Amino acid sequence: MKDKIIKFLAHDGRISVICADTTKMVEEARKIHDMSPVVTAAFGRLLTITSIMATEMKGSKDKLTVQLKGDGPIGVMIATANNKSIVKGYVSNPIIELPLNEDGKLDVSGAVGYHGYINVVKDIGLKDPYIGISPLVSGEIAEDFANYFVNSEQRNSAVALGVLVDKNGVRASGGYLINPMPDATEEDITKVEQSIFKAGAISKMLDQNLTMEEIAKKITGDENVKIIEDSILPEFKCDCSKQHMQDALMTIGKEELEDIMEKEGKAELICHFCNTKYQFDIKDLENILKNIEESEK
Repeated sequence: MKDKIIKFLAHDGRISVICADTTKMVEEARKIHDMSPVVTAAFGRLLTITSIMATEMKGSKDKLTVQLKGDGPIGVMIATANNKSIVKGYVSNPIIELPLNEDGKLDVSGAVGYHGYINVVKDIGLKDPYIGISPLVSGEIAEDFANYFVNSEQRNSAVALGVLVDKNGVRASGGYLINPMPDATEEDITKVEQSIFKAGAISKMLDQNLTMEEIAKKITGDENVKIIEDSILPEFKCDCSKQHMQDALMTIGKEELEDIMEKEGKAELICHFCNTKYQFDIKDLENILKNIEESEK
């Protein structure tokens, strides 16, 4: 089964719901970056909310970049996505170990930190990108993004994110974003709040093999939720290439490139997002130097 993001409307169109199963995406990221369990749980939550937010972009060239920087040992986490929820990202420190928190769970907030910020950049084809910044409130990520939506996008949202990790890797990962529409009533909102409380953790619902539709019904308290889009397949996939890396080498300038050629006779570049290594031998470097010289004429 592939990962999936499905959009719903509940309570006669007055409540918008986006549900995501990102288990395979987060497992792929865990393997690529060789992340420890607590980092997998934290970074998996960031990848999930990024993939959900990306579905709200319309254009095929639109790009979303989300950066989360706390004062915990993880450091900086970055995720980027297009409007198809093809996501890539990296984390400063992929391997950290912490004792379990007081609830006996992975200590995500201890790893992320309690102080810091979320920085969201939406490049949607306008002259300037939209930039939103919001402080961390708990380091648990879901609460931090609920706070971001209120402060930066002026919308009250319910956000749930969860990653279940066992000795074999990611057992379940997913999340949801609920937004009341302008015509939502107090009664609708109260019903959703009560239903969210009763439903429990998203990772547990996914681990119990509940479908996105069953989860949407549980968290809204509406048995008649309506699917409005069900073709989004989120994926952790990097778009790097040797050409991209060659372009990066061109930007370092003639002198530095000549220095590398003289001292090393080769270059190796590693993509932050997927750890792919790209080798450039002396012939490659000579060609790049030639391109630089031609562009300077």
